[in-house]
Amino acid sequence: MIGRIQGMLAYKKAPRLLVDVHGVGYEMEAPMSTFYGLPEPGAQVSLHTHLVVREDAHLLYAFLRESERRLFRTLLKISGVGPKLALALLSGMSEQEFIRCLQHNDVDSLMRLPGVGRKTAERLIVEMRDRITGWNDTADAASVPTAGFGLEPAAADPVADAVGALVALGFKPQEASRMIRAVSTEGLASEDIIRQALQTTLR
Repeated sequence: MIGRIQGMLAYKKAPRLLVDVHGVGYEMEAPMSTFYGLPEPGAQVSLHTHLVVREDAHLLYAFLRESERRLFRTLLKISGVGPKLALALLSGMSEQEFIRCLQHNDVDSLMRLPGVGRKTAERLIVEMRDRITGWNDTADAASVPTAGFGLEPAAADPVADAVGALVALGFKPQEASRMIRAVSTEGLASEDIIRQALQTTLR
C-alpha cells in the first residue's frame, strides 16, 4: 500500500495531478478540496494517498489532509459508493458540511451532488451516521484556503478546463456547461471557476 508521496508537483489539471519523486512520476486523482490547497507546479508537496487495485488498473488518490483520506476510505465502505462518487462528495462539500448533512438527515443537499440520487443519499445517511461519531473531534482543524491557485502556469482555456473537470467529477457535459455559464469567469483560473460553480450549484 502506498500511504504517502512526497516530491515535486509536476502537473495539475483537476481532478488529476502528477508528482515527481526522484524521477518517477506518480499519476493521481484528488478531490477539489485538495486542489484548492495545492501550490503551483514546481513546488514540493506531501500528500496522503489511497491505492485502489483493479483488474485493469492501479489507481492512486491523493489528499492534503489525513481526515480527507479517512473520510474517503469510510465512504468506500458504503454499498454503491466507489472512488469516483467519493471524490465527487469530497469535491462538492467540505467534511464539516457533509457531516452536518448526515447529522440532520439532509437528503436534499446530498442529492445536489453528481451521481447521488435519493436512495444513495438515504443510504449514506443511514450507513454513515454511526461511522462519524466523534469525527469533528478528530478531523483536522485546518480549513481549505480561500485563495485559489492556477491549475497550470499558462492555462490556454480555463473555462474549458473547468467544464472538463466537472465532467470528470461526475456531472453531465450539458450540466457542467450550464454550471459554468451561471458564474463569472473573466480573469479567473480554472480552479476558481470550478469553486464558484460548485458553490452556486450545491449550496
